[in-house]
Amino acid sequence: MKEIAGQIVDVLHRKIYSGVLHIADGKITHIEKREHQYKNYILPGFIDAHIHIESSMLVPTEFAKLAVLHGTVATISDPHEIANVLGVDGVNYMIENGKKSPLKFHFGAPSCVPATIYETAGAIINSDDIKTLLALDDIHYLAEMMNYPGVIYDDDEVLKKIAWAKHFNKPVDGHAPGLRGVEVQKYIAAGITTDHECFTYNEAKEKLNLGMKIIIREGSAAKNFDALIPLLTKHHHQIMFCSDDKHPDDLIIGHINQLCARAVAKGIDVFKVLQAACLNPIEHYNMNVGKLQIGDAADFIMVEDLKHFKVLQTFINGELVAEKGKSFIPNVAFTTPNHFNVNQKTVADFQLKSNTKTIRVIEALDGELITNDISGNALLQNGNLVSNIEEDILKVTVVNRYGNTPPAIAFIKNFGLTSGAIASSVTHDSHNIIAVGTSDEMLCNAVNLIIKNKGGVCAVNEHTKQCLPLPIAGIISDKNGWETAKLYQEIDAFAKNLGCTLKAPFMTLSFMALLVIPDLKLSDKGLFSGKKFEFVNLEIV
Repeated sequence: MKEIAGQIVDVLHRKIYSGVLHIADGKITHIEKREHQYKNYILPGFIDAHIHIESSMLVPTEFAKLAVLHGTVATISDPHEIANVLGVDGVNYMIENGKKSPLKFHFGAPSCVPATIYETAGAIINSDDIKTLLALDDIHYLAEMMNYPGVIYDDDEVLKKIAWAKHFNKPVDGHAPGLRGVEVQKYIAAGITTDHECFTYNEAKEKLNLGMKIIIREGSAAKNFDALIPLLTKHHHQIMFCSDDKHPDDLIIGHINQLCARAVAKGIDVFKVLQAACLNPIEHYNMNVGKLQIGDAADFIMVEDLKHFKVLQTFINGELVAEKGKSFIPNVAFTTPNHFNVNQKTVADFQLKSNTKTIRVIEALDGELITNDISGNALLQNGNLVSNIEEDILKVTVVNRYGNTPPAIAFIKNFGLTSGAIASSVTHDSHNIIAVGTSDEMLCNAVNLIIKNKGGVCAVNEHTKQCLPLPIAGIISDKNGWETAKLYQEIDAFAKNLGCTLKAPFMTLSFMALLVIPDLKLSDKGLFSGKKFEFVNLEIV
């Protein structure tokens, strides 16, 4: 029998009282009220209601070591990223590794692999595969249905996947940025229950009024907290928190606890905040996570106060897994499956012959996944379109990592590089190689460094090359979280020394090939409009 004393925060019944938790066999057997005024607070553990663990560049067991430091006891995890590289084998890889950690990973069946037919991915997961996955106890939901055109226009394969989720009585996550009116009504009517992609208050409110759950996202790149958090006051039963994508350096600093602190600082009732952070995901996804009630699994945290949510201790199934910045989750061995089948490139591969300077340009927006489609001027040198550093219109390329095909070339604004290039194989959703550079030579050097390491993030200039290798599927490190974060921070700093003005250069870069987020993006097959959902010409005649 274990006893833990403190100010008990009963979120379910909206009350706080002094007491002692009695724990046996991983469960809360009794809660004893006491008159003593304890200093610290005991509350249910935090839950990230939508995250791609792979975006932390860590395997689940390494992710867990960092997450528990901030009071996270469970996640709703979409293994979409590794599935696009390795298929069902990738999903199973994440499940099996996650089982070796006390943190309660609830994985979903990736609904869109590949995300679109307009890019080259490493695998396909069809409706039969979805049926097989959803039949597993280890799969808890159908992950984000980002092919909303397929839902709206009754694509047979898409509807089969949703039907299998209904058959197994598992929820369907959504992904429909900007979808409004009659189209979003049909999307929700098909059985889609959540959306984490809202970027305006009115969009989220419309979806809430139609019965959807809204997951407020604050990740390393996409940050929608400030726009959406006012909705929590009146819609606290329908709101959850998530990070979606969290780079390792950010995960060291904080997680869902940060969103709780920010929400309380805005004057929102603490019980409503904790309902979103702790309870709503459990109910929506039928999670095996305790709510700090008698008979529940002893999944809870102790914090210093209900203002800053500084986590002192984290318990999962009654076991202390973290205390005052120290994680007690042990190391585990893991393999490094990969899928890189591309040869080194030459500078000539990145040349783009043209006779016009007026071109369509991807406008990247700091802190957003959406982009704009604007016109701009590139430079012509010997009939080759090259980066216009003075106007910050730089050449961007996406290189197929699964086979030897010509690189796709376009131009992008707002990266701000004045020298060198940066590149990554963490490129949603198919995880081909993406690079932005100030010259064709620098682009080639950066891409080849990624190919040489069979995955990674890198930055180069005329004198220096820095790379964080990602040998697991080309998107995940084989190092621990602290070492991965340190290497990532060094490359991030190097990218900014090259002139990049973005807060998270590599996270923003990783979304510039994400075709399902409007508007202008680049796949390995060409320049693509997310609004028109078709390829478009680079040159403006």
